Amino acid sequence: MQNKWFFKELSTEEESKKEKLAKELNLPPTIVKMLLLRGITTQKEAESFFNPKLEDLHNPMLIQDMDKAVKRLTRALEQKENILVYGDYDVDGTTAVALVYKFLKPLICSPQVLDYYIPDRYNEGYGISFKGIDYAKEHNINLIIALDCGIKAIDEVEYAKSLGIDCIICDHHTTDIALPRAVAVLDSKRSDDNYPYKHLSGCGVGYKLMQAFASANGIPKSDVDKHLDLLAVSIASDIVPITGENRILAYYGIKRLNEQPCCGLKAIMEVCEMTHTKEISINDIVFKIGPRINASGRMKSGREVVELLISNDFSQAYQLSKNINSYNDERRNIDKDTTLEAEKVINETADTNNSSIIVYNPNWHKGIVGIVASRLTEKYYKPTIVLTKANDMISGSARSIQGFDLYQAIDSCRDLLENFGGHTYAAGLSLKEENLDKFKQQFCEYVSNNITPELLIPTIEIDDTIQFKEIDSRFVNILRSFEPFGPGNPKPYFCTKNIFDYNNMSKIVGQTAEHLKLEITDYSINSRMSGIAFKMSEYNKYLKEKTPINIVYTIEDNTYFKPATTQLMVKDIKY
Repeated sequence: MQNKWFFKELSTEEESKKEKLAKELNLPPTIVKMLLLRGITTQKEAESFFNPKLEDLHNPMLIQDMDKAVKRLTRALEQKENILVYGDYDVDGTTAVALVYKFLKPLICSPQVLDYYIPDRYNEGYGISFKGIDYAKEHNINLIIALDCGIKAIDEVEYAKSLGIDCIICDHHTTDIALPRAVAVLDSKRSDDNYPYKHLSGCGVGYKLMQAFASANGIPKSDVDKHLDLLAVSIASDIVPITGENRILAYYGIKRLNEQPCCGLKAIMEVCEMTHTKEISINDIVFKIGPRINASGRMKSGREVVELLISNDFSQAYQLSKNINSYNDERRNIDKDTTLEAEKVINETADTNNSSIIVYNPNWHKGIVGIVASRLTEKYYKPTIVLTKANDMISGSARSIQGFDLYQAIDSCRDLLENFGGHTYAAGLSLKEENLDKFKQQFCEYVSNNITPELLIPTIEIDDTIQFKEIDSRFVNILRSFEPFGPGNPKPYFCTKNIFDYNNMSKIVGQTAEHLKLEITDYSINSRMSGIAFKMSEYNKYLKEKTPINIVYTIEDNTYFKPATTQLMVKDIKY
């Protein structure tokens, strides 16, 4: 699929600030443009961006209901009430449960009980379940702290109350008009919430509760912050914006992950063979750590992940990590086969003029439909829903493309759904089988009426056009200080035009001869650069014919050989 190149431009107001800011910061114009594109317009803001500080985090008491939550949790500890930490089965939910459990555990005095609960993906589904509440009642629980779920659990919270169990909800998903009648509902997406930052992960909300509780009870802040490695894993895996507070929390969480990870995460890193000669990054979490944690909830039980993340015994943690790694291998095989089956259905039956995709097979594994939806969305670049059947109910996962609000599209069909929830770009839903055809029609009509043709073309957003001579060691070092990268703070994409082969040194590589190893120049001073262009071997002929090409790329450290060198990771080529 052909990509559209979009060159980011500054507004007139931003352009007027560019030269002044460049002088104040003594930075190259391209770097200053990138700051301005990220809403950083003053020297003070730039200094805060380049030097994140935990002291710059907002006061957690600004979150609506936080005072109630702290008061109820304090009472539970003072009166030695039994507490259940309850969370979703994905990375965000399990890391949240581990963080809150690990913080509270040293404060528990016998005979008080601190327990945790992760619902079964297949028998209970997402969120607070009646079965989970029954478990709490059987174990004499007085207080449930629900993490990364609960914002729509109106009936379940009422049931808990009827059994004499209080609930504190810590969620970050989009709210409905009505909220559960819990002791406290912590969610900055509440319409009546004035908290300055709206994009915390579920684990982030749990961290904020522990932060507020620690402050109110004279507990050192470091007792909370030592668990930031778990929060960094949550932020990276849940694909929340890495801006504002999330960027600060991710920065310090990754720092801890590199220097002093908890026993469980260290074990996962060992199993993943993540060498300690290289700094662990957001990408390492997204593609190595996160999928393994998720695989347990998809293929087995999220409870095993929590057991791993709270473990202080490395040998036990290492064995649990090996188990989880095997689930990930099994998950890979199943999602590969399911993706191929779904693609076959799409190619045989789908209307190519449709603006969205819905595929259903009652035999598909419920735990991997989200992954399959992501793969299909990437390949066909359309909002996609993948559905299967479990417990006499159709359920599935949805993924969207840049710029289209999937949650609103699903919300427009709420009259046909039993349950749904999520974000702009990812959501889950369930419905009765008799409503499937009508749901397909209604959803597809909504997408067709609300999506523009431009959104259906994958777009590469380019920060600036530069020459190779600008990519010196200082430029590369400054780029590193923009990390951690992610949504809201994407890795910068650059364009260089009129590129030629350097001394005929570019060549096709790879076992299947589909990749292009580049040695290229733009004929500026000292302009030879190395690069790799995966699955773009067809462009080699233009280089050999001395046809100029334009490239879009990110700038990376190539650590394959020592010492590390600068390499261009080419994302697209046009001639």
